[in-house]
Amino acid sequence: MAGKVFLIGAGPGDPELLTVRAMRLLQSAEVVVHDRLVSPEIMALLPSSARRISVGKSAGFHSVPQDQINELLVRLAREGHTVLRLKGGDPLIFGRGSEEAEELAAAGVAYSYVPGITAAQGAASSTGVPLTHRGLATGVRYVTGHRARDEVLELDWESLADPETTLVVYMGAANMAEIAARLIAAGMPVDLPVLAVAHATTPREARMRSNLTQIGADLARAPMEAPVLFMIGRVAGLYDTAALPLPRELRGTHLRVVGNG
Repeated sequence: MAGKVFLIGAGPGDPELLTVRAMRLLQSAEVVVHDRLVSPEIMALLPSSARRISVGKSAGFHSVPQDQINELLVRLAREGHTVLRLKGGDPLIFGRGSEEAEELAAAGVAYSYVPGITAAQGAASSTGVPLTHRGLATGVRYVTGHRARDEVLELDWESLADPETTLVVYMGAANMAEIAARLIAAGMPVDLPVLAVAHATTPREARMRSNLTQIGADLARAPMEAPVLFMIGRVAGLYDTAALPLPRELRGTHLRVVGNG
């Protein structure tokens, strides 16, 4: 009997931010194919009987190429397994969920998406810095700060250099100095605030306040451990007045889920 693949967003890291549907699936997991960015607190929720297969990626190192991940998901499903493809954040926001879904559909394998809170939302809620704010930002844009196979980072810099919009950069730590320089060259104010957040919503959360001129030098002087998210815009200037304290411990020990999967 053919199996099924669930493309699940694990959220930014705090187990309390999982959807109820994701939690139900995790509690009965059979086979889990997971990324490196899924937090250890969420991995700890899996039953001891679950088979765990790591396919994590990091800058400059891909433990399992994407085409092999696609083949793995198809093979496991065809063997009759219910497969949880567990990704940090949301599978449809820089998570390659749609790419994997295309391969599954082409192979005739059933699949379903389970959305997750993306890193930008998690960082905003844990730091207290909003993504939009009246008078400061009328919109928000998400962009990726790296290209596959270390290709040249070419974005529409003129379009992105809008001080009325909050720009959130995912996976940009390695290229942040270049990104900041390109935005400034395209017209962004040199003193525009930047807030960098690593491991948002977890006990390992770290933050760095800076601006477009200084962020590259600040990261070189004090590197942050991935995953790092960058919030660029006037809203980041609210950190001094709106900041919430850093998390000291997860509050997920009382989490309870009822009902059937």
